[in-house]
Amino acid sequence: MTPHHKQNSAPLSPGSFKAEASLAATVKHLWPYIWPSERADLKARVIGALALLLIAKIITIAIPYSFKWATDLLTNPDANVPLPLILAGPIAVTLLYTGLRVFMQFFTQARDALFAAVAMHAVRRIANEVFVHLHQLSLRFHLERKTGGLTRVLERGREAIQQIVRMSMLTGAPTVVEFALILAVFMIEFDWRYALTVVVMIIAYLKFTTVATDWRISIRRNMNESDTDANTKAIDSLLNYETVKYFGAEKREAERYDRSMERYERNSVSSYVSLAVLNSGQGLIFSLGLMVVMILCIIGIRNGTNTIGDFVLVNAMMIQLYQPLNFMGMVYREIKQAVIDIEMMFNILGQNPEIKDKPNAAPLQVAAGAIRFENVHFAYDPKRQILKGIDFEVPAGRTLAIVGPSGAGKSTISRLLFRFYEPQQGRITIDGQDISAITQVSLRDSIGMVPQDTVLFNDTIAYNIRYGRWNASDEEVAEAAKAAQIDDFIRSVPNGYKAQVGERGLKLSGGEKQRVAIARTILKGPPILILDEATSALDSFTEREIQTALDRVSQGRTTLVIAHRLSTIVNADEILVLDQGQIVERGRHDDLLAKGGVYQAMWNRQREVDAAQETLRRAEQEEGKPARKTVEV
Repeated sequence: MTPHHKQNSAPLSPGSFKAEASLAATVKHLWPYIWPSERADLKARVIGALALLLIAKIITIAIPYSFKWATDLLTNPDANVPLPLILAGPIAVTLLYTGLRVFMQFFTQARDALFAAVAMHAVRRIANEVFVHLHQLSLRFHLERKTGGLTRVLERGREAIQQIVRMSMLTGAPTVVEFALILAVFMIEFDWRYALTVVVMIIAYLKFTTVATDWRISIRRNMNESDTDANTKAIDSLLNYETVKYFGAEKREAERYDRSMERYERNSVSSYVSLAVLNSGQGLIFSLGLMVVMILCIIGIRNGTNTIGDFVLVNAMMIQLYQPLNFMGMVYREIKQAVIDIEMMFNILGQNPEIKDKPNAAPLQVAAGAIRFENVHFAYDPKRQILKGIDFEVPAGRTLAIVGPSGAGKSTISRLLFRFYEPQQGRITIDGQDISAITQVSLRDSIGMVPQDTVLFNDTIAYNIRYGRWNASDEEVAEAAKAAQIDDFIRSVPNGYKAQVGERGLKLSGGEKQRVAIARTILKGPPILILDEATSALDSFTEREIQTALDRVSQGRTTLVIAHRLSTIVNADEILVLDQGQIVERGRHDDLLAKGGVYQAMWNRQREVDAAQETLRRAEQEEGKPARKTVEV
């Protein structure tokens, strides 16, 4: 991250937001992005936009005057209008009226165009900081979140920020200036009664708008929740497309989605009805104010203190006032709704990362890669202890396997080693360095992972392999693929390394995805390797091929293997048998079998299953049926 990014990130630092955002807090946090201290060019744009704003509003106020003067000249050639206009005549004044409108539009659009760079810069910087912050949050946060709902929250939050920035500078500020200028005109050209009427009308209009908008907020919140719920269900169902097809659950999924959309429909109708009530009330209040000032002017015309042109001026001023007044109502509505939309994003930004680097954290220095767990205790929930005093060591360049039943805590060990979580007691060291005292980036740079379920990016095969080391050349990517025994396959498919793998890599088979995962780990070249049940989901034939590639990549590296199939770890330097968070047996494969304990029982059960499958396969072959085999596509 560049220093420029760091400077911008300060206003949105984690923990700087309260659980519920307010308009004042929102503007306070957004102001450093509207007026960025390190960007003189953007500050110049803000100043220029304000100058154009003022010019445009002065011209806006002059437009009704030109209308008044043209009317007075038409009704009375000796009317009290500026001498040059009397000499020029009504047609010239009409041309002046047209010219003023053109210039008003020009300066208004120039202001918007000048300020656009400021608004979009703010949106981009904040969106980037939210994205960075999400990656800094703990694994626990992401496991508890629904991706579809989270993306909708972020999408609406980004749009809300853009709305607030643009509304405050392009609508809110101009409206306040126009209010002040119109009130000044009524006081100077007419009398205090006109100004008082306008002030009362504005106060009543804004009061009604705030009350009605606050009423609409709960409706808007319910609508957003139902929208998020529907979107989450849609994404969840589409991501599980194959599962839906397996169980013929299309109708059930459609009904489930429709229930959410029914709720969204109901809340949306309420939202539109409440908006109609709001707009009707605003129109009534303005019409009453317009009626009063027009009656005052008619009385003045009858008394000889006003002209027909004054009547036109009053009407034009009031009609002209309606647009910014209506904008003011819209500004309040949109900003209040934007604050609701941004509230959830503020809550996310207020989430503190569960794992943080210490202020004096140093980079990990890997000399040999020896791993040690010392009396490690850990629980995701205090009520359920996962690891209970785990002690083991993996010497540099050796392989340690961990086996045990589901839920014994095997995968938790790899998560602790990656510092996705911190142990509640004990410590973990690499070459004698406590990993809680080193930087997370350097720790993860030193560890390679081949997981059980490889999820790939929806991009090319080359992109997914190069993810292991982003600056690798095409030749290095191909060498890694050859080492993982997938180069031949890649070159056999259309587009080769540029072939798209699909969302989550679904265009590839399980074995092919595993080979891609192995290739990117080879390309990364870490001194420490974790194999988290990397072959448990594969068929026996594919498993043997993948295991050969894994054996090759683990040579010379400190390797931690979390195994499901015991046949894959018979050559491990040491095997730990984990049960209910404790190490119940440890030793080499042959030694553990000789003990006749838990490991031998697991081994015998697996042999029985394998033998039963082999017997079934042979029986089917004898009957002339094709042998059962998992086919890769």
